[in-house]
Parts: sequence; C-alpha cells; structure tokens
Amino acid sequence: MHKKLYPFTQNRELSWLKFNQRVLEEAADPRVPLLERVKFLAIFTSNLDEFFMVRCGSLYDLSLVNGQQIDKKSGMTPAQQLDAIYEEAHKLYEIRDGITKNINSTLESIHISSLTKKQLTKKQLKFIHQYFDVQIFPVLSPQIIDTHHPFPHLMNKALYIFVEVKENDTIMRGIIPVPNFLKRIVYVPDTDGNYMLLEQIILHNVEKLFSQSTIVSKTIIRVTRNADINLDEKEIDEDEDYRQYMKKILKKRGRLAPIRLELYKEAPESVVTYLCDELHLKKNQVFVSKTPLEMNHVYDVIDQAPSVKTTPLLYKPFTPQPNKYLRLNKPIIDQVLDHDALLFYPFHDMEPFLLLLKEAAENPEVKSIKITIYRLANHSRIVRYLARAAENGKEVTALMELRARFDEKHNIEAAELLEEAGCTVIYGFENYKVHSKICMITLQNKKGEWKTITQIGTGNYNEKTSKMYTDISYITAKPSIGKDAITFFQNMSLSNLEGEYDHLIVSPHSLKQTCLALMDEQIQQAKAQKEAQILLKMNSLTDLDIIKKLQEASAAGVKIKMVIRGICCILPNLKGLTDNIEIYSIVGRFLEHSRIYCFGCGNQQKVYISSADFMTRNTEKRVEIGCPIEDENLKQELLEHFNILLKDNVKMRKLCANGEYVKMDTSGDPFIAQEYCMQKAVEEAGQLPGEEGISWLDKLKHWFQGA
Repeated sequence: MHKKLYPFTQNRELSWLKFNQRVLEEAADPRVPLLERVKFLAIFTSNLDEFFMVRCGSLYDLSLVNGQQIDKKSGMTPAQQLDAIYEEAHKLYEIRDGITKNINSTLESIHISSLTKKQLTKKQLKFIHQYFDVQIFPVLSPQIIDTHHPFPHLMNKALYIFVEVKENDTIMRGIIPVPNFLKRIVYVPDTDGNYMLLEQIILHNVEKLFSQSTIVSKTIIRVTRNADINLDEKEIDEDEDYRQYMKKILKKRGRLAPIRLELYKEAPESVVTYLCDELHLKKNQVFVSKTPLEMNHVYDVIDQAPSVKTTPLLYKPFTPQPNKYLRLNKPIIDQVLDHDALLFYPFHDMEPFLLLLKEAAENPEVKSIKITIYRLANHSRIVRYLARAAENGKEVTALMELRARFDEKHNIEAAELLEEAGCTVIYGFENYKVHSKICMITLQNKKGEWKTITQIGTGNYNEKTSKMYTDISYITAKPSIGKDAITFFQNMSLSNLEGEYDHLIVSPHSLKQTCLALMDEQIQQAKAQKEAQILLKMNSLTDLDIIKKLQEASAAGVKIKMVIRGICCILPNLKGLTDNIEIYSIVGRFLEHSRIYCFGCGNQQKVYISSADFMTRNTEKRVEIGCPIEDENLKQELLEHFNILLKDNVKMRKLCANGEYVKMDTSGDPFIAQEYCMQKAVEEAGQLPGEEGISWLDKLKHWFQGA
C-alpha cells in the first residue's frame, strides 16, 4: 500500500461501510421497535446492493483503465480499495447474520417469521410440496450446463437455484431461475402468519426437477453487477431523442460485469470455484449469507400482517404537522408574498408547497412556473399541478435530470407526461447532473407589477420521501432571491454554468469557491484572536480542497462542529492537525438529509441551506444551489435546529481519530433529536389558532380537489 498524502484523511468507501454499519446497529438496538429493526436489516441490505453496484463498479472500471491511480485520501490503488472493501463487507455479513438470528427467534414467537423446512409439521410439509407441484413447478425453467448448454447470463440481483447433480457417475451442474412473477411470500397453514420464501420452496423441492439424478449439492445464488454506466452523449445520433437514448443505455445495466456473488448458507468449494471461474470473480468477492439474499419482502410481510399484531411493534405513527408560517386554511400565495417561510420535513407537512403549486396553476396572475426536478414520487401531485398550469396557459419549464441513478425510467415517464401537457422540458448538461432543488413562480398583478416566489430546498420534490427524510424548504418572495432565480433559469436554458449571482451560491462555478472564502474569513478571525466558528450539516464530506481548508481552519483555532450522516473523509482530533474539529453522525427513524452551512458567530454569522454535500461530484460536477437565510428569526430557527442535533445522546455517534464511531455518553437523560423535533412540531401546531380544525379532513379535501 502506498503512503497517503494527508494524515488527516481516510478512504471514502471504507467510511461509507462504517455508515452502513451504523444502519445495522439500529437493527440490533432493542430500543427500536422489533419490526422497525427488521426494516433496518432490509435498508442495510439494499444500501449494500447499491454500494456494490455503483462504488465497487466504479473502482472495478478504474482498475481496468488506470490500475495504478492512487487514492489521495488513503494511498490505495483501485484494486487495493476493492480488497479492503471486501474484507470489511465480510465482517458486516457476519454481524447481519447474528442480528437476523436474534430477530427471527422473536418473530417466530409472534408468528411473523420465515420458516425453514425443519420447522414444518408433516401436514405443513405436504402443503408446501403440493404448492410447489401446482403453483411453481409448471413455470420453472431448469437448465443443465454442458457443452450444448453454456453457462447462462445471470441477471443483476436475480435469484437462482444452483445445483450439482450426479448422473451415471458424472457430476453435472444445473441452474433454475427463481421466477420474479410469482408470489415470493407463501404463507404456511396453521402458523398464524409464518411463511416460506419462494426460493426456499424451490430449493427444498429441487429433486423433482432432476428426478433421474442424485442431488450432490444445492444453494441459492445471486450476482450483483456493475451498474455505474458512464453516459457519453457523443454516442447519441443526431436524430435520436435524448429520452430514447436514455432508455437504450439503461438496458445495458443488467449485463455489465459481475462485481459480487452471494450464496445462501453454504456451498461446496467446488461450486464456489466453478462459479468464480464462470463469472470471472475472485474468492474474496464471494459472500455466504445466512440471511435471505433479498430482503425487500419484509415490507410486504409487515403490510400484510394484521395491524393488531404489527402496530405495537412499529414506530408510533407520526403525521407531519402544520407550521406557523403557512396556514392551510388561507391562500398560500398571499401568505408567501407577506412573509418568508421555513419548513422542516418530515416534522412539518409538505402540503403548503403542494398547495402553492396548485394555486399557481389556477391563479390568473401567475404567468410562469420554472422548476428543477431530480427525483419525484410515483403519481406525483407536482407533475399533476405543473401539467395543469401548462394546460391553463402558464409558461411551465421543467429542468428534468434523467440521470438520477435508479430513477431514470421514472423521470423519463414524468418528462413525457409534462411534455404532453404542454410544458417545456429541458435535460441539463452533458457532463453535469442538475441536482439543485429550486422552483420559481412569476406573477404580474393588475397594476402590471411583477413579483416572484422562490422555493429552495435541501431535498427532492417527492411527497413520499418528505415524510421519511429530514429536509428544509425555504419559500420567499424576496426580490433579491427572485432576481437570482430568474438569472439561474435563464442560464440553465442557455447552458451557461458560469453565471454570476448576488445571493445564491451555485456549483460548479461559485458554491465551492464561496464556501472556501467564508472559511478563510473564519481563519483570519481566529488568527486575530477573535471568536471563529464553522458549523456544517450534510450527508457526506469527500472534497479534498474543502477537507484541507477545514484542517487549516482547525489548526488556526477555528471551532468546527459537523453533523455528517454518511461518508466523512476527514479525521478529527488529530493533535496539531484537526484538534478543533468535532464530527458526529445521526442514524435514526428518519434519514438525515438536510444540508446546512454556518460560518461565523453572533450577528456576523452567515447561514445557508443547500442541495449540495461537500463531495467533489457536488461541488464540481453538478449544478447545486446554496441559499442564504437572512431573516433573523429563520436564521435562529436553523441554528436552534443544529444545536438540537448536537444534544442527541442516543442516535448520535462521534467520529474518533482512528476512523471508528463511538456511542455518546448516556449517563444523563436520554435525548433523541428527531423525537424532540416531532414533539416540538406537534406542540407548535396545537398552538396555532384554528389549525386543529383543518387537520386531515381539509387535507383530504385539498387532495381530492387536486386529484
């Protein structure tokens, strides 16, 4: 291994694995409701799937193209990084298996458990055999692998049964795809809700498919493939529609190189060797799991179980609350023209913004709506209101990012719907994803005066995730912000990434540069023996320029506190280097997703919300927006929110100088920041006069009116 250039940095991929380990710790925490712990197992698993497909896929590609390229943060080549990833991931598999075993023992007692063949009575076993014979056997497509039947292509993340059979003293191999069109959950009679998984039933009946042979070994396998498709717009034919190109390129994802092989429970060494040879994998890329290889079924199991059984084992339901800035029983546009609003999701309801769009679609004074879209909910009301606005003669422009990973197909469909309704849809830039979250509404009143309403957020325009992710939405009629928003959308239409703005900070041109300059201001403050401070909240920190500036600030005496949920490539508390840096991570009921940047102290403090993490891809390869919060009341709310997070001693972990995360001191009263924010939102909503009368009845009315 090469020596890393900076002693205060660490590898981003290994840091991400530490984050996913914190997700896994939620599955092991007895204070978390049992079925929520099951969900955390599924989240951990899907996170790991995407990590292998994207990050390991990228490193695999890099190892082929430039195998000696050194990662500046860790001094490792791509191959060395992959080997380190595989080593750490094997440890996580063992931890997950142990947690799964403990959880399953409890699930069995309440009859929401996946059963094995050994746990079935004779009557139940008879049912499973009959179910296989009638419902499964007729649609299976077993294949013997020999000279006339070559090793088949294994689809990304698809489940297969792999067998070794003996016929006339000859060992042969066979493979059976697990049909994805059959029900994966098969409930077992007389168990009050226990079930078997489809792949387990096929595994236990595989002898019927090879009745003339002796089964030597059998297992369930799953291959994960590289999904990091590099899109080159130079390949697009002149006459080819960009959406059609995207549809074509996405088909390649299922056929890229294997990056991981998973086996269920066990397999002989001969099988592992054979599969590695066929898939061109090394042994350290093979992972044996005692946990089902695909975990998404648990959501259906929970949904289908009787509520009397599941309700006590889930988080107490929380309804996003009305907020003091925008009342649902009054016109939203009038309120925003009167004062700014700051919404904290999921503690506050997204409904005010949705109603703002709905009103804008109908209001004759509204002349145009412009919006950037990265991810949307299924059956999005936002798409519906934008389409209605266009049908009502408004000018509607949507800058749609078709390359939002794993949402590409959904965004293509949304773009087609918007275009059919008369909206103008543009698709961004060849080498830059548009990840900003900005919406601008332009109005002209009867006097001919022009006004703007601008919404800027830290998260996507997605009604579903607004109830699951912590994000911030700022809505303002400030002419200064509106002027910059007008300039921004004009620049986007002209493919101008070098635009200048008076208030907004926009990557790739000014966001990073502005933040570095603001850090420099704090460094000068510290050198002048004045109070200096940097507070940051985001998902990930990998940008080396920013990391070096934070280290410089720490060495100068600037007090730095950061809440970083996921990847963090700077190491704190290193003597003489990062002594003044504290770094925390919160993993809890809601996904921490908001981005907050604060520079300075007291009246001189500058506070921003942003769509951007401090990752090189965000600061240099994406269009992102940071927006200053200048209203003193709103600024204080943001700072109070940040300080609330720092009080968490249950869900928060502290990053140590060695890269490990440790739990907080819980000798005092336990404090969970997200629970505090939920309670605070409920109490504030209860203090709003007349607000209790609108609650869900009026919300339903609004919804049906919008439908």
